[in-house]
Amino acid sequence: MKKGEILYARKFPEVRLRRLRRTSSVRKLVQETRLSVNDLVCPLFIQEGLREPHEVESMPGIFRLPPGHVLKNIESLYELGLRAFLLFGLPTAKDSNGSSAFHNDGVVQRSVKLLRKNFSDKIVLISDVCLCQYTASGQCGIIHNGLVDNDKSLKILGKIAVSHANSGVDFVAPSAMMDGQVRVIRQSLDAANLMNVGIMGYSAKLSSNLYAPFRDAAHSLPSQGDRKSYQMAYTNSKEAMQEIRLDSQEGADIIMVKPALPYLDLIYRAKISTLLPVCAYSVSGEYAMVKAAASEGFINEDEVVSEFTTCIKRAGADIIITYHAKKLAELLLE
Repeated sequence: MKKGEILYARKFPEVRLRRLRRTSSVRKLVQETRLSVNDLVCPLFIQEGLREPHEVESMPGIFRLPPGHVLKNIESLYELGLRAFLLFGLPTAKDSNGSSAFHNDGVVQRSVKLLRKNFSDKIVLISDVCLCQYTASGQCGIIHNGLVDNDKSLKILGKIAVSHANSGVDFVAPSAMMDGQVRVIRQSLDAANLMNVGIMGYSAKLSSNLYAPFRDAAHSLPSQGDRKSYQMAYTNSKEAMQEIRLDSQEGADIIMVKPALPYLDLIYRAKISTLLPVCAYSVSGEYAMVKAAASEGFINEDEVVSEFTTCIKRAGADIIITYHAKKLAELLLE
């Protein structure tokens, strides 16, 4: 018998794996994957012009928040142990260039300044860098001659990133899926002496049917056409790995797979192929399906949320963006 083979030579009845499942205490002792509140990022929608929080119809329990309510909301989440937040801005004004996205007094910029003033470095602030909420077309880039112009869009994305960074975010998260966006944003940040601001790349953002509730929440449904010319096909795993490699080479500090649950294979492949932290975005459709099934009594929401999120971590995610963040924080406190 070769060295090491003895590990696999034993079998039933000498080996009884149920010994490790006998009691709750034993199961906890040998548990391999442990979910922590420190793994979680909570997304927030901040909308100009609102006076009171407005619940998103397709995402029960998720609210569009007036800028004046953001501080109170994060204070309550902070008490539950949550420390990282992804901010999406919903402006009152939209135009062809998405110009309100990079105004120094924009909805995200004002919110970040307020939060940074009150929390200093006790929380991690991540800002979405995209144009879909800010353009009249609802597309993630600038329209030129009827098409999304990649290189014209890059210039605007760089301006948005610098504006957010100057306001005080820790990471900018470019989600537009324009070729070269990480490279241009890294160059823009460095040129503005913002070298310490990181980039969370939406590296493998697949064109998914699970984004529909988000587009409702963010008022970002395209006025015509779709986003398949820049979001990648969910059929292509090799292309996803190429996107991840390019973001790593261009200067991303964290790479992301989005959505999470249907793409655990990509999360695993990302984990074993890069030394960067891997983020998984459990998207709005994943959230909505759980809420819908729970509301009908088909599943136990608490148990399914814990199971799904733990499996995302087991696949290799170091960071998990999830709309269940508050629920999970409450469960973990128990």
